[in-house]
Amino acid sequence: MWPVAPKGPARIARRHVRTAAHPDVIVRPPTGGEEAVSTSGRHNGVVTEIAHGTPTQVRPPALEAPDALLADLERHRVELTAYSYRMLGSSFEAEDAVQETFIRAWRAIDRFEGRSSLRSWLYKIATNVCLDMLGASQRRARPVDLNPAGTADGPLDGGLPESAWVEPVPDGRVLPTAGDPAEVAVARESVRLAFVAALQNLPPRQRAVLILREVLHWKAEEVAELLGSTVASVNSALQRARATLGSRDLSGDAPEMPLNDKQQALLDRYVRAFETYDMSALTSLLKDDAEWSMPPYELWLQTHDDIVRWCLGPGIGCRDSRLIPTSANGMPAFGQYKPDPAGGWAPWSLQVVELEPDASAVRAITFFLDTERFFPLFGLPPHVD
Repeated sequence: MWPVAPKGPARIARRHVRTAAHPDVIVRPPTGGEEAVSTSGRHNGVVTEIAHGTPTQVRPPALEAPDALLADLERHRVELTAYSYRMLGSSFEAEDAVQETFIRAWRAIDRFEGRSSLRSWLYKIATNVCLDMLGASQRRARPVDLNPAGTADGPLDGGLPESAWVEPVPDGRVLPTAGDPAEVAVARESVRLAFVAALQNLPPRQRAVLILREVLHWKAEEVAELLGSTVASVNSALQRARATLGSRDLSGDAPEMPLNDKQQALLDRYVRAFETYDMSALTSLLKDDAEWSMPPYELWLQTHDDIVRWCLGPGIGCRDSRLIPTSANGMPAFGQYKPDPAGGWAPWSLQVVELEPDASAVRAITFFLDTERFFPLFGLPPHVD
């Protein structure tokens, strides 16, 4: 059975951390229409503001209490971000999708007649936004999904663009901070990197069906209404999606958060081994077939020998690194800073560490090297002195 989801900034008007390729766009709610499109002409344009309107605008009666409406929308931000993240595999695109969803909801609120709940209506809009965004997108993946494990002696590839990779997401953006423990556990499991990467193998509508049925536990009738389809079609899509993912190990066996004492002790030993660059101590913590990957590079390593030779060869600059704890995708994570020749430590990678549930070993470590994008997203400092 697969996994649901909610925390994010306290208001809709906010600035995302983006690269120059994604300029800020200011969008103000118009006075009518079913759904909005950002002024950039694309759904993943960055939305930095939803204003309350100007005195010259004619607003529908439902918008006469805009603060209350904004609060109603904001209550659904985290779960909608989680849903969009599972659909899109990108933390930045997921936030853009939710902003676009709120804009469309704002524009069409005068047409919302309450035949369904506000939550269901927002999910319908979010699904349409995600399906639009996926129309021209390639499938995102992890390095371990693309090629067999390489060796430390092999040449380092030139790397793939950011759109090729499943991105990490801060727990606070996609996971509820309270609620039924079983539902929280399912929510955590459903944003694991492996699960999100597996979802990318499904056609977009099958992906939506699987998430809504298996993760969010919607009824087939509800999903059919949301997609404008039939129950038979939804059930057929779910069956095909299950068959596609059937050979993948997506069982809910991730360790609980917060970590228990044994799991925390394992993580503390990992931090000491990495910061002191003690290769014997480090490899003693890794599974024999642990996955060691470094997006945006396709190369990934698996044997202890290759990992050690990489660390003492191409990766020697990571000696004497410092790790700052955070969390990503329902798992422990660290901002890694390597020694800066100018003094202190400079950002090098966001490490997402996957532990065996019984705390017997570290199962996988993914080093996301695009610190310019990810460190601000995770609230990590730009430098350590």
